[in-house]
Amino acid sequence: MKKQLVAFLVFFMVVNTIFADIPQTEKNALLDLYGATNGEEWQNKWDINAPVEQWYGVKLVNDHVVEINLFHNNLQGTIPASIGGLTSLNVLNLAFNGITGQLPETLVKLVKLKVLKLEMNRIKGELPIEMGNLAQLIEFSAFNNFLTGSIPASLGNIKGLKILNLSSNNIKGEIPNSLGNLKNLVVLGLFENSLEGSIPNELGNLSLLKELVLANNQLGGEIPKEFGQLASLEVLQIQNNKFNSFKNLEYMNTQGLLVFDFDKNKEMSDFKNIDFDKTRMAETLFEEDIEHDR
Repeated sequence: MKKQLVAFLVFFMVVNTIFADIPQTEKNALLDLYGATNGEEWQNKWDINAPVEQWYGVKLVNDHVVEINLFHNNLQGTIPASIGGLTSLNVLNLAFNGITGQLPETLVKLVKLKVLKLEMNRIKGELPIEMGNLAQLIEFSAFNNFLTGSIPASLGNIKGLKILNLSSNNIKGEIPNSLGNLKNLVVLGLFENSLEGSIPNELGNLSLLKELVLANNQLGGEIPKEFGQLASLEVLQIQNNKFNSFKNLEYMNTQGLLVFDFDKNKEMSDFKNIDFDKTRMAETLFEEDIEHDR
């Protein structure tokens, strides 16, 4: 009798493991995403009658959705507010699609998110003010969209952030001083926006920063003297702004730069004592190294 009971319990556990399903709220969020982005026209469609673990680009751990990777999959439409119900999500990659509309405020509920890739879409409107709630975020990339408004100061709360790329949008206002708190930041891309004001001195605190791309904005004033502290910097692009002095670049070790772009056509007597022999002057175009298919 005991052997039969044990056998039954084992069988019961196996069956439940095989047929276990994700919470209905998470499944509904996935179905909403499918419907809101014209899933029937995706390059790789979902068979919504199949188990969720078989859906393209969806990864489950312990019956929770931890990853959605729909990179370059012909999504056309908006991101539904119900996306905020995927509270176990670690990776959301919707890059290189045709997503429109604004980002839902519920996005900031994805507190376990580590990678958020939204680049090369048509997303408009402002970034949620409380983006800093995504405290575990390591990479946030949303370049080549139609984002407006200002950079949320709360982004400075994401201490582990390594990549922040908001280039090629319509973002205005000043660069928040709080970005100087991102001590783990390796890439900061703010190319081709309408940013104005002076570059915060606090950016000099980013000792691990390798790429700083601020070209094609309306930034002014002086280059911060604190740039001399950016010992890891390899790429610096500051051309096509409204700086009135570049003298503080003297404090930088330009020999460590692989790419250094500035306004070459302007008369800059400030540069006469700077040795650029070891630097490679790149073209004005900003080239982004994109990491696909996490």
